[in-house]
Amino acid sequence: MEIKNIRNFCIISHIDHGKSTLADRFLEITQTVAKEKMHPQFLDMMDLERERGITIKMQPVRMVWRISNHAEIFNQSQDPRTKIQEPNKNQVPRTKFQTLNFNDQKSLEFGACDLEFAGSEFILNLIDTPGHVDFSYEVSRGMSACEGAILLVDATKGIQAQTLANLELAQREELVIIPAINKIDLPQAQIEETQNEIAKILNIQKEDVFRISAKKGTNVENLLLEVIKKIPPPKGSLKLPFKALIFDSKYDPYLGVIAYVRVFDGKVSQDDSVYIMQQNLVTKVKEVGWFLPQLQKTDFLQAGEIGYIALGVKDPSKIRIGQTIVQTEFKEKVKPYPGYKEPKSVVFASIFPEKTANWLNLKDALECLKLNDPSLFFEPETRSMLGKGFRCGFLGVLHAEITVERLKREFGLELIVTSPSVVYKILTKDNREVLIYSPKDWPHYSQIQKIYERFAGVKIIVPQKFLSNVLVLIQNKNPIFETLGERVVLELEMPLREVIIGFYDKLKSVSEGYASMDYRLLDWREADLVKLEFLIGGRVEESLSKIVPRDLAQKEAQKMVELLKENIPPQQFSLPIQARVEGKIIARRNIKARKKDVLAPLYGGDYTRKLKLLERQKRGKKKLKERGQVSIPNEVFWKIIKMSG
Repeated sequence: MEIKNIRNFCIISHIDHGKSTLADRFLEITQTVAKEKMHPQFLDMMDLERERGITIKMQPVRMVWRISNHAEIFNQSQDPRTKIQEPNKNQVPRTKFQTLNFNDQKSLEFGACDLEFAGSEFILNLIDTPGHVDFSYEVSRGMSACEGAILLVDATKGIQAQTLANLELAQREELVIIPAINKIDLPQAQIEETQNEIAKILNIQKEDVFRISAKKGTNVENLLLEVIKKIPPPKGSLKLPFKALIFDSKYDPYLGVIAYVRVFDGKVSQDDSVYIMQQNLVTKVKEVGWFLPQLQKTDFLQAGEIGYIALGVKDPSKIRIGQTIVQTEFKEKVKPYPGYKEPKSVVFASIFPEKTANWLNLKDALECLKLNDPSLFFEPETRSMLGKGFRCGFLGVLHAEITVERLKREFGLELIVTSPSVVYKILTKDNREVLIYSPKDWPHYSQIQKIYERFAGVKIIVPQKFLSNVLVLIQNKNPIFETLGERVVLELEMPLREVIIGFYDKLKSVSEGYASMDYRLLDWREADLVKLEFLIGGRVEESLSKIVPRDLAQKEAQKMVELLKENIPPQQFSLPIQARVEGKIIARRNIKARKKDVLAPLYGGDYTRKLKLLERQKRGKKKLKERGQVSIPNEVFWKIIKMSG
């Protein structure tokens, strides 16, 4: 198919605004998936995504659509939101891609506006993206493979914080934006208000905003037609050497690393020799294909298309997302694409296998996950009580929780996970600056001169009726107010540790789920923080240590020891739980020992026999207390993290 009949686009929105449902309707309209095989959220491939009702991984799919029976829509529709005017043949569409050939000359450009829509067949490459802020890096990579995006907004909730964040990403990538309001069929839908909000933000007429119901399919076909009209075809040339960008990847035990690519120039086939530029690696292509959405083998991939290339590389560390693949014989003449900006981890936690023998299995599992999740960071770590493991970096607490769950489900690993923590910077007495990624790295308080923590700029969008509740939550933060229809936009600055650990859940709670938030990293600022340690049975449990403000240490200590007392199973001996700051115990609770009735077998005798048995039991429990070690169940860690956030 000619490159002028290809459209590459994605769907972006806030979480739970209907992206996956809209993708389902597109699959049905284009008959990409047989009706008997369709199920809700078809592109959410992981069981974890369906259970939680969120998209975690971006998912590409190739749809082929012949629109031979829609000529009357193009010619007769009077609705400005659905009518497609006859295009100007002299118009050249703006696109973000500037493709260069191997002589650095400008390549052939294909115009978008001389198409005869009716009776034509189009290839529509859709990328369904996540909506949660923790997976924004997935969204940015999906956008880099597209020329346009559908901006989807829930009519019952209006514009949310992540809607604005994703819109900014799309505008930075110079994508063509097609706005649409979803869930117009619901009785609580605020259609006019939402339409006006979108029009104001995009500086367009409100009539240009589509009204759809993805669930019922209302106006969805016209939206897909608008994609063909408004989004330009990709640039590129079949006459140039093959050149593609890796925007995602996964590992297959038979084919090795499978790279998800956007092809910019030329074409590639099975058995072709290709060169991965940043790795200086030459390999032979094992297989090429499309996403239907399952992998479907084909003869070749050509300029403008999105597909996969099985590279036959068995070492996952050799291939990285953002690398450029070119034809081997032209490797000296082609410039690589700049790739993607490395994501910075903001939450750190340590992961250990329950059985030390599984350390290598955990290492292999993390390497496989990093193939399609480059925002995951990990490095080896050893602790005296937990053995060998890895210190891992994540983009948020949800990202951490999802990664741990995937390690368990997909690789069958039993894990111990420490409490998440953000990074701090400490100036020591000898004027050294040290980055602290976990509480275990915190130096002795006598060596600390100054402590710095990272701040974040937070944007909150909340309906006016919940504004007072949110202001109580963010008291003393001095927010800046802006009105957005029936809602208020709050912009404020707060410590990153407060944003990451529990703030989102609290915000949802006080606003009955209607508020949303997004954040960006700011500078380092001086703070008065201390390390809060927890001793269980007299031994420091480093996995539970946390960094807290000095003025909140007492309150946090009391809360945590209560949680530990309620969740740690009783032992055969009395178990003290203590909280310590700078060498001083500031909170304590005891878990009573489980007692066996040693007097039950007695049926007679004097009182001294009973005293002897009780004394022997007492001495035994004393020995147990001296020698006994307490193992905290893994599920207790996550439970305490959530309850104490």
